[in-house]
Amino acid sequence: MNKQHANSQISHSKVTLAGLLITMGVVYGDIGTSPLYVMKSIMEGNGGLATMKPEMVLGSISLVFWTITLLTTIKYVCIALNADNHGEGGIFSLFVLVKKMSKFLIIPAMVGGAALLADGMLTPAVTITTAIEGLQGIPSFYEAFGDNQNVIIAITCTIILVLFLIQRFGTSFIGKAFGPIMLGWFTFLGLAGLLQIPHDFSVLKAFNPYYAIHLLFSPENKLGIFILGSIFLATTGAEALYSDLGHVGKKNIRVSWVYVCVCLMLNYLGQGAWMLSVRNNPTYLNMEDLNPFFSMLPKSLTVFAVAFATVAAVIASQALISGSYTLVSEAIKLKMLPRLKISYPSNNKGQMYMPSVNYILMIGCIFLVLYFRTSAHMESAYGLAITVTMLMTTILLFFYLLHRGFNKYLAFFILIFFGGIESVFFISSAMKFLHGGYVAVIIALIILGIMAIWTRGNVVKQKYYKRVPLENYIEQLRELKDDESIPLSQTNVVFLTDNLQHHEVGHDIMYSILDKRPKRAKVYWFVNVYVTDEPYTMEYLVDMMDTDFVVNVQLRLGFRVSQDVNVYLRQIVNELMAEGMLPRQPQKYSTMKNRNVGDFAFVLLQEELPKFTSLNHLDKWVMQMKLAIKKITVAPARWYGLEYSDVITERVPLFIEKTKWHTLKKVDTDFH
Repeated sequence: MNKQHANSQISHSKVTLAGLLITMGVVYGDIGTSPLYVMKSIMEGNGGLATMKPEMVLGSISLVFWTITLLTTIKYVCIALNADNHGEGGIFSLFVLVKKMSKFLIIPAMVGGAALLADGMLTPAVTITTAIEGLQGIPSFYEAFGDNQNVIIAITCTIILVLFLIQRFGTSFIGKAFGPIMLGWFTFLGLAGLLQIPHDFSVLKAFNPYYAIHLLFSPENKLGIFILGSIFLATTGAEALYSDLGHVGKKNIRVSWVYVCVCLMLNYLGQGAWMLSVRNNPTYLNMEDLNPFFSMLPKSLTVFAVAFATVAAVIASQALISGSYTLVSEAIKLKMLPRLKISYPSNNKGQMYMPSVNYILMIGCIFLVLYFRTSAHMESAYGLAITVTMLMTTILLFFYLLHRGFNKYLAFFILIFFGGIESVFFISSAMKFLHGGYVAVIIALIILGIMAIWTRGNVVKQKYYKRVPLENYIEQLRELKDDESIPLSQTNVVFLTDNLQHHEVGHDIMYSILDKRPKRAKVYWFVNVYVTDEPYTMEYLVDMMDTDFVVNVQLRLGFRVSQDVNVYLRQIVNELMAEGMLPRQPQKYSTMKNRNVGDFAFVLLQEELPKFTSLNHLDKWVMQMKLAIKKITVAPARWYGLEYSDVITERVPLFIEKTKWHTLKKVDTDFH
């Protein structure tokens, strides 16, 4: 763990005002914008305000309260936050803690990760559209544009476009304001709800779980158990509490959650009290696209509420975008996704920018807005993906509890209890499949398909890839190094290998050095980048096999650390020379005085699938798809920080197999 991260962990181990503010800005954006659309979705799903009788209102709020209590508070805040991987949270961090228990656990990890990425595309579209639709409640705006949804769509798409385009410059300069703004937002939510509760104190009965259970089977509830599809929207940001654990620490999350939860519930109660007080009012009964959140506010506050809601929606979207970058980065380093370009636009270690992910999310968000047009239609797609992620997290959490020696009966109870609740929510959300839910499913399946191809491709390669003991070639490498009849290729030749166990390297590497074009060098480097289960490991291991010209190096880097091989090797070569393990390499011509480190050439082998192979049809197709994906993703040189180094790229067969060739027959005839 590096010093910077260690200091960060120390600061996260205690509750501070700064820590609580950062938590407000980073963690709660998604769940904090839920009051914008939850009660609206419930009301519209049941047939409008006229159907919202006391039984319906109390039951809905009771379901919201107990859903937040059971899933968000107990499962995530009380239980999941304890399953940290050296201070880091999220479904992939949880996976690396339990992956040794079963090779099949990669399945829930990939499914959950893919669904979470799909949710990252839906959240900005839903929250920003809902906030902007509040403009229709402003008399001057309504007089100018009426119910013209095209204006709402244009404003929403513009905000989304700007939001994604500024990512490349870094958002730390505005990120510092997120905490105070979200603190103000939650305070506003709480006060807005608190002022409405006196209109009908009976709404406080909603804390009684009787009303929640009764509503599920009541004839007043036209959707039956499927109303849970809308109820679930109240807790869609729960996964973010766990995913952002590494940014703020569990204590800051737990303390701040108390205030956030109180403000959220006050707002839901306020919306319920308002609905009870106006459910017979013709003005509201005849209003189209009625949103209780905006409608319960005084007209003088509507403009302010819309502006504030839009800012909160943008902050929620920013959190999801940043979370998507982190999620993809972790998946790449866990070899679940192909390499993609990553840059760091600010000095903030936790902030990264991935151009390809950014533009895919941007295009996806704008497409969703144009396709669904209204937030009501988008809500049909929203929630389905995140129920899948929650289910997968519950499965992994069960194995984590067993791994830590937790009482197995209690672990099974947690699995069945939360898994059962989330399964019901999943079934309820799945009812929306034909009404837009299929979009979330398609997005998640595309991501999952890429993950499956990449992961299966790694398994196939590991099975058929030929490796040879390096010690068998030491003498040949010594002779080649000293053979002055062959021009010196480079002082240091570096090969990247996926494994160095037992001093074995790929046969294709030795073929490149000795057969293809003998590469004479003073030192041969075999470098393996090993991604550790810890997020911020920065270590290396060296074995020179009793020589001064063969260097085996394993870089042990955490799954959140940049893999800048060139930078690390410069440090290692200087340390080896200082220890006398490697001869100095004085340079006669150099811009640096008394330079003792020679030049480096990095040989990257571009794998290609042989025309003739013994792979079955499925594995052959998987490898073809994997190689096709590699061609459109970031080049290895860029991934390993070698853009400005001397890089040699060679094409080699992915597998070297014994092939039965057809034999030609020599004949004595004239040429045609």
